[in-house]
Amino acid sequence: MIEELLPAPVVAVEAHGEASDGHAPLYPEEEAVMARAVAKRRGQFATVRDCARRAMEKLGVPAQPVLPGRSGAPRWPDGLIGSMTHCDGYHAAALARATDLASLGIDAEPHEPLPEEVLPAVTLPAERDRLDLLAQRMPHVHWNRLLFSAKESVYKAWFPLTGAWLDFKEADVDLHADPGAALSGGFRAELLVEGPLVGGGRLTGFTGRWAVRQGLLVTAVTVPHP
Repeated sequence: MIEELLPAPVVAVEAHGEASDGHAPLYPEEEAVMARAVAKRRGQFATVRDCARRAMEKLGVPAQPVLPGRSGAPRWPDGLIGSMTHCDGYHAAALARATDLASLGIDAEPHEPLPEEVLPAVTLPAERDRLDLLAQRMPHVHWNRLLFSAKESVYKAWFPLTGAWLDFKEADVDLHADPGAALSGGFRAELLVEGPLVGGGRLTGFTGRWAVRQGLLVTAVTVPHP
């Protein structure tokens, strides 16, 4: 599902269903991170890393630990970039060689409305106006949750390039549906703060793709080299 949103250099591995409870092995370093975690969190951690290791193998890279770094972002093996996501019933990892892409981010969410109290905290007034118009035209899509997911993917692509926090309101995301398609489309995120330098040029925004499938919505952002 997530792979259809990503360009050819990216390898994605998904797992559908509940998180593994001890069936996806962890490396000792990862075990130490999860020493005090509850069973559900441990299962999510293990299952999404199992996806990541299978993606490594598809790229010809030996499976190895994926430890959380600063701010919880995964630390990838040298020469790789990647992103992971999970929600109830779904886990995914997407990896690419650093020579093929500058950065990437993926996110998955249940295809359900975003809680009303959350929307003002994560959106700009102009975004909410556009969401209202999209909801009138295509009410079968939970656009508010989709916007939240797009911003999550943007942040996951932003952080490896900057090492800095990006607030939800520091990117203006404009969603659109594909012509003739009801459950897929793209988006553009315009940065409202100074963007990172990539190959000597400064990014002013990110572009991404989205899809709704099997009760889930997924989003993905990729940053090519100039």
